[in-house]
Amino acid sequence: MTEIVKPKIIIGLMSGTSVDGIDACLAKINPDLSFEIIDSLVWDYPENIRQNIFKIFENKASLEEICWMNFIIGEYFAQAALELTKKAGITPKEVDLIGSHGQTVYHKPVDEYINGLNKKSTLQIGESAIIAERTGITTISDFRPADIAAGGQGAPLVCFADEIIFKSSTVTRAIQNIGGMANVTVVNPEMDTFAFDTGPGNVMIDYCAKKFFNQEYDKDGLLAEQGGIDEKWLIYLLEEKYYSKTPPKTTGRELFSPEYIEKMLLKAPKNPYNIMATITALTAKTIFNAYDQFVFPKTKIDELILGGGGAYNPELIKMLKKDFCDSTKILSHKDFGISDKFKEALAFALLAYTTFYKIPNNIPSCTGAKHKKILGKISYQ
Repeated sequence: MTEIVKPKIIIGLMSGTSVDGIDACLAKINPDLSFEIIDSLVWDYPENIRQNIFKIFENKASLEEICWMNFIIGEYFAQAALELTKKAGITPKEVDLIGSHGQTVYHKPVDEYINGLNKKSTLQIGESAIIAERTGITTISDFRPADIAAGGQGAPLVCFADEIIFKSSTVTRAIQNIGGMANVTVVNPEMDTFAFDTGPGNVMIDYCAKKFFNQEYDKDGLLAEQGGIDEKWLIYLLEEKYYSKTPPKTTGRELFSPEYIEKMLLKAPKNPYNIMATITALTAKTIFNAYDQFVFPKTKIDELILGGGGAYNPELIKMLKKDFCDSTKILSHKDFGISDKFKEALAFALLAYTTFYKIPNNIPSCTGAKHKKILGKISYQ
């Protein structure tokens, strides 16, 4: 029998599609799902491991490599958790649970069939049995498959935390994450929360920064700032069918792959700074267009709350402010006392808490699932 619901100390672990490190957040979660963030850190992957992850993204890894990478990523997630306990000045025995998202390497929640069976699927690596064994902490992981089994997209899952953190009785908020991919959660006091991926966040920006300037990303938007937007190419980029697809919907590197980006670059301007400006404008424009098509017809947005790496790109923010004009107040997670960087890791701590107590924790109005589910699988220490 599950014990009486009580507060727990939980580590949330998250690694996104940008693969810029493992975000680790230590939090106290209370029975009413209020929380206190105790400490946090980013645990960097060694460069060879990071490159192996990208090799999997690009469909260039063997089955053997994917197999051992599942265990190796688990080792690094365990290291992140243990390092966080040291930083916080506690022992692993003082931590009740770990909630691990893992590293998504494939996500294709598309209705395609074989022998009459749906191929809709997702895959996160970072073996939780390794995390539990190395840390001595019960680990809850693999949250997405249960939602897909129930007919959902398996994403977005962070909307569960967005609803807890940001829902207001007076204003409507859109929580816009700009990571490798960009996604929005809309919380309105008078309607069900809904969410979807708007399209690429930083994935195309990062790719072009690396290709043309040998930089991992466009720091402070300085590359885009030096260029001009090629309107003709931008119109071409906006023809991608995903943008007009009706939610619920999610996307990833399976669509916005290096092959896809290289194909788009065939019609790009010659000036690499103009490429950076236009690719950045694509992220801003697809975010605004998604609101225009799928959010504004349902509700006005009083506050737009930005998070993820894109929230640190001044050029991207400037473009968003131009599109949204003055009708929507643009804020950051910091305005609510939460780090932009660690909100998603916190979300998986909240998901772990609710899974442990068998509390349903998907939001069908966001993922498209047929019903509520308890997400995740448990690996005991």
